[in-house]
Amino acid sequence: MRQLPTIPVVSRLAPTPSGFLHLGNAVNFTLTWLLTRQAGGTLHLRIDDLDRARFRPAYLENIFRTLEWLGLDYDHGPTGPNDFERNFSQQHRLPEYEAALQAAQLTHPRVFYACGCSRTGLARQGVLAGSYPGTCRHAALPLSAPGVAWRAYVPSGSIVPIQDMAQGLMQVDLTAELGDFVVRKKDGVAAYQVASVLDDVRLGVTCVVRGLDLLPSTAAQLWLASQLPGQAGFRQVQFYHHALLTTSSGEKLSKSTQAGSQRGIVEEADSPQVVYEAVAQLLGLSEQAATSLAILRERIAQQNNGDTWANSV
Repeated sequence: MRQLPTIPVVSRLAPTPSGFLHLGNAVNFTLTWLLTRQAGGTLHLRIDDLDRARFRPAYLENIFRTLEWLGLDYDHGPTGPNDFERNFSQQHRLPEYEAALQAAQLTHPRVFYACGCSRTGLARQGVLAGSYPGTCRHAALPLSAPGVAWRAYVPSGSIVPIQDMAQGLMQVDLTAELGDFVVRKKDGVAAYQVASVLDDVRLGVTCVVRGLDLLPSTAAQLWLASQLPGQAGFRQVQFYHHALLTTSSGEKLSKSTQAGSQRGIVEEADSPQVVYEAVAQLLGLSEQAATSLAILRERIAQQNNGDTWANSV
C-alpha cells in the first residue's frame, strides 16, 4: 500500500437488500473486516435500503446469513432483520436527507435543477453534463414541479482528485463519468449518493473499502459533500479501492448478472474458503493463507510487520 490511514479507522459494511449477495460482495465484506480489525478500528453494519422497489425480506435475511457464514462480526448495527426494520432502515431518515437537499439548494441556488428525463433521454437530446441550465426541456421547471428528479449541476471539467490507499493518486473526470447525476428521484426520495454521504458522516466513517467500479461514485460523493451543508467531514474520508472479481466471461460480478435460480454465495459455495482464497489472491498472499479467516488475518499481520493495513493489490 502506498499510504496508511492517518486517522483512527472507522469503516462500514454497506450491503443493499436488492438481491442475494454474490462472491464479490462477500470478498468486499471480508476484506473490509480484515483491514478494519488489523487496524484495531470500529466496524459498522450500514444496510442501504433506499430502493424499496427491489427490496425483498429474503434479501435482507440473506445479508445477516452471509455475514454469519463468513464469520464476520461488527461493532455497531442491527442484530437482525426485525431490528433493522425497526431501528436502522434508511426509511426512518428520509426527512433528514430531504432537509440536507433543501439546505444545499438554499446555500447554493444553482447546484440542483429539475429534470424529467432519464440519462438516455438526456443523451438523445444532446444535453451535455455541465451545461447548466442545458437544453433539457425540463431544465427550466421549478424544483417543486411534480414528477421531476433533481440533478446536480456538475460544471464542465470537474476533476476530482482521490488519494487512494490501494491505487495511489487518481484523477476522476466527474463530468465525463457521471455528468449531472440524480440527487433526488422522481418519487421525491433522496438518491443513493446523498444518503451515503450523510450516513457515513453520521457514523463517523473515516475509511471506506470499495471496488474500483465505484470510483465514479466516490468522486460524486466527494464533490457532493462540498455542496451539502455540514457534510465537509466526508471529504476527509480515506478510500481503498480494490480490484474487481469477474465471471468466467470477464463480466463484473453483480446481483443483476445472477441467474434467476441463484440464491447467492451462501447457497452456491460449499464453504467460505472460496471467499478467503479470493481475498488472499487480491492481497498477494499464498493459498495456505486462505485456510481459514483466522489464518488469513494472521498472515496479513505478518505481511505488514505491524503496519495497520494490508499492502495493496
